[in-house]
Amino acid sequence: MSITITIIPLTDNESYNVNGHTVNKNPKGHYDSKTDLSEKEWRAFKKYENLVIDNPAFVRHTKATYQSK
Repeated sequence: MSITITIIPLTDNESYNVNGHTVNKNPKGHYDSKTDLSEKEWRAFKKYENLVIDNPAFVRHTKATYQSK
């Protein structure tokens, strides 16, 4: 069964919405959430972090949708 994971930037390099969960950057520079994200949601966010957030070619971060298998 596949699920769709949608990541929407709220504030670039600070906070993002992952399937309705807010993920914020903590003072140590790591991202965390006060609600429980599934393993697949965390994996999709880490992929988004590596491809978009950490990429200097992206001036503004965009909405992304991941399809898991």
